[in-house]
Amino acid sequence: MRILSLNAWGGKLHSPLMNYLSQVDADVLCLQEIARSPATEAEWLTYRDADVVLPQRANLFDEIAAALPGHDGFFCPTARGTLFDGDRSVASEFGLATFVRRTHSVIGQALGFVHGGFSSGGWGPHPRARNAHCIRLFDHDIGAAITIAQMHGLREIDGKNDTAARHAQADALVALIRQVWPGGERLVVCGDFNVLPDSVTFQALGRLGLIDLVVSQGHTDTRTSHYLKSGRFADYMLVNGDVDAARFEVVAQPEVSDHRALLLDIG
Repeated sequence: MRILSLNAWGGKLHSPLMNYLSQVDADVLCLQEIARSPATEAEWLTYRDADVVLPQRANLFDEIAAALPGHDGFFCPTARGTLFDGDRSVASEFGLATFVRRTHSVIGQALGFVHGGFSSGGWGPHPRARNAHCIRLFDHDIGAAITIAQMHGLREIDGKNDTAARHAQADALVALIRQVWPGGERLVVCGDFNVLPDSVTFQALGRLGLIDLVVSQGHTDTRTSHYLKSGRFADYMLVNGDVDAARFEVVAQPEVSDHRALLLDIG
């Protein structure tokens, strides 16, 4: 089984992103920063927030679903706000997407907020709401189940150090996982956590027997050349002792986002 985690950056690098997702042959894709804007046929919209202006692929979720016809897609929005087509405002949703190859049976799942709650009337104040999605699959190739969770951690204006909100977020993620994972079987947790390697997040997840593969294997950079700030940690992939991590890669090339993809092959 191959598991991919990637912050898609709203599809800003659309062509290389779509080529990569189509060719990587992942069984499960855990994607962050995905938009869906069903009221428009425009390909590109613009996100505006004070001095921040970013292009967004208007219906990235639908495009990925079309590129992966052998997968079922789950869209998990955190908010419904406004993007712009020139001067015209367009309602758009933003959040997580999980794609699962149809040869695997989804036998359990939970979706919940780890910070805040759904905002239906705009993107909301910073730090904005964040969610996590946890699925339990039956892998027919080996006749056993696996639980996979992903999270897009909250973004604090002051950086990635631990805060009270991040402490609460870690506890909420663990509680969500416990709703789905029965214990005694394979567990993988991944995503753009927006925390540093010494975060209490990893202490909380460690109580589930999870070990992070990024730091433990000596990786120091989960960002690409498109990210120009200091502090190169953001994305993580954790496994418990029941997972046979045959291969793990922090993908340097191709660059498909300002985040590097994390790729795990399970034996």
